[in-house]
Amino acid sequence: MAKLTRRERRLRRHKRIRKKVFGTPERPRLAVYRSLKHFYAQIIDDTKGHTLVFASTLDPEYEKLTGKRGGKSIEAVQKVAEILVKRALEKGIKKVVFDRGGFLYHGRIKAFADKCRELGLEF
Repeated sequence: MAKLTRRERRLRRHKRIRKKVFGTPERPRLAVYRSLKHFYAQIIDDTKGHTLVFASTLDPEYEKLTGKRGGKSIEAVQKVAEILVKRALEKGIKKVVFDRGGFLYHGRIKAFADKCRELGLEF
């Protein structure tokens, strides 16, 4: 069998995770994606296929907080978590199911999840 690329390995992990993780209206899915320059997070109701809340390092609110666009650091990811949790709580979302998107649970992904829990999201 041919050697898989890093992206293919991540997508395989993501498929495996998505078999088990499903967002309902009572407990939507918190999906994260990290690229080389940016970090994106959204809360999704999978029964309707709607994104309920979204935040990223490209967000205008993130730009106001940090004074810059984009960010690869753990601090940048924690700011995104603050924005997302604030918006989620405004919409009455307290419980979510975490979808790490096939990324390993360390570094920016772990920092994001820890910050969300600290700010009041339950998962």
